[in-house]
Amino acid sequence: MTLLETSIWQGHINLDGWRPGRGGTAASTEPATGETLGTYGVAAAADVAEAASVAQKAQRSWAAQRPEERAAVLRRAGQLWEEHAEEIQSWIVRESGGILPKAELETHIAANECYEASSLPSLPAGDVLSSNEDRWSLARRRPVGVVGVIAPFNFPLILSIRAVAPALALGNAVLLKPDTRTTISGGVALMRVFESAGLPSGLLSLLPGGADIGTAIVEAPEVRVIAFTGSTAAGRHVGETAARNLKRAHLELGGNNAMIVLPGADLAKAASAAAFGSFMHQGQVCMTTGRHIVHEDLYDDFVNAVAEKARNLPVGDPKSGQVALGPIIDEKQLKRIDSIVQESVLGGARLMAGGTSDGPYYRPTVLADVDRTNTAWREEIFGPVAPIAKFTDISDAIELVNDNDYGLAVSILGDVGMAMQIADQVHSGKVHINEQTISDEANAPFGGFKSSGNGSRIGGHKANMESFTELQWLTVRPDIANYPF
Repeated sequence: MTLLETSIWQGHINLDGWRPGRGGTAASTEPATGETLGTYGVAAAADVAEAASVAQKAQRSWAAQRPEERAAVLRRAGQLWEEHAEEIQSWIVRESGGILPKAELETHIAANECYEASSLPSLPAGDVLSSNEDRWSLARRRPVGVVGVIAPFNFPLILSIRAVAPALALGNAVLLKPDTRTTISGGVALMRVFESAGLPSGLLSLLPGGADIGTAIVEAPEVRVIAFTGSTAAGRHVGETAARNLKRAHLELGGNNAMIVLPGADLAKAASAAAFGSFMHQGQVCMTTGRHIVHEDLYDDFVNAVAEKARNLPVGDPKSGQVALGPIIDEKQLKRIDSIVQESVLGGARLMAGGTSDGPYYRPTVLADVDRTNTAWREEIFGPVAPIAKFTDISDAIELVNDNDYGLAVSILGDVGMAMQIADQVHSGKVHINEQTISDEANAPFGGFKSSGNGSRIGGHKANMESFTELQWLTVRPDIANYPF
């Protein structure tokens, strides 16, 4: 039997075991062909309430287990991602519309997230504090209890596991709501891996559904922390709901990321980095390069080089293994991309490549001479579009980067000394010198500023510890203290 054998999960959610969801069923559809890949269960609000109650009870026993026992489950999960990589990758390719190398990256990082998380249970769990009293004074980290994880479609596995793994490792239970468009690769796969790794029942619940299920998870009294990845608009709603219920929300939201190409940069390498940054996974990445800011000395050659790459990148069904770009996730998103491109051309941008679609596929598109008022420059497109503008002075480039609502990732290509000075002045959660904007590692803090989120809340020991535990002050005396009453 394969890990994702459909007879196990078909038509079911997971709430202390596989069972029908009170919300009925829904189909997972392949965006490249429209073919139904499988049918999964849909949760209702009552399922969320029950799962939260079950999770709260299961969490107490899990947190009490020896650190080495929790670590062993995480290590085994890491091994399972590697052992079943090809099977899981085939689902990611078909369900998310990503090419095989993108799917390979997801399973690779999923394994690394679990291996990295397996070290969390044995980390120092607090500090010994000085005290003016005759006592020991300690600040210790305790699990928050139940964590809600709400993940998007674009990197369904990575953007689920990066919160699920550390939350579990630190002694919490998790309610997981994957995007309905990628429920199998972003939900069922995680459920099956952790089941097979020996995670006790009730600690991880799979609750597919729409926005109402996300709201129910955020509002469930047992849930104390929310890890949300998605659009800025949805993130604002999650943050408001969490704040009203006095809960922490870790929000990783949209991005309109900038790449600065400095004078003297290697043109061929810069164009390659630019094409990858804008067109990887059809631009459906929060870290996609959405604004190219190029020095005037390189501008014309850079525009032509990126346009040439765009015109020659093969687009089609990722199952073929012969394409660089696959389909847009759905028709609504494809129409939005095209609307922004056409509006931007009407607004004065020069269309250098692309700007057309064929079925679910949108050609990689290059827009030159895009000014800062243009829709393609201001908004996150979430499609394979490279808007390009020129700059003269470094101060102008910095101002162009910062003059935007988002602040997730910035790329700076060229002279390192100049790039270091720029890095100190841009408002961004991540800065990459001589790399494009898309990058993620399990041991590195990840998060954005401004409308891109509320900081680096996931990734690396420090961020994960702060995200999924809370501090408790503990004092100890050898005898009961004397009081004046």
